Amino acid sequence: MLVVVDANELFSALISRTKTLDIFLDKRVDIVSPKFILKEFEKHSKEIAKKSGSSEKDLEAFLFLLKPKIKFFKTEYFKEFLIEAKKISPDPDDVEYLALAIKLNCPLWSEDKSLREQTKVTVVSTSELLTKLEL
Repeated sequence: MLVVVDANELFSALISRTKTLDIFLDKRVDIVSPKFILKEFEKHSKEIAKKSGSSEKDLEAFLFLLKPKIKFFKTEYFKEFLIEAKKISPDPDDVEYLALAIKLNCPLWSEDKSLREQTKVTVVSTSELLTKLEL
């Protein structure tokens, strides 16, 4: 199963290391994301470290271990879908995730309820993925 992951799901795996992490580690799931998610991690690393009770250095090491499980795409790969994604995105921060999902014709893994208001891209929650994977 191919899914585009948004930053909050990655951050959740780094913070709680529970069922969300199980999805990242499941071999049946191919996870992709726009490359800018790494900049988002850098931007919020202090907050993530505080919430997880880990040091920033430990989080960077943990992210290093997760990175091979995620295929990152530069914006150029899906740029032809950015205009369409902007039209349907409830939040400017979600445009690249939607554009990549449109390009790859796959679901977007997110807990953001406002993303479900658009009908172009299927949005799946962590609990929905866990059910599909029977985890």
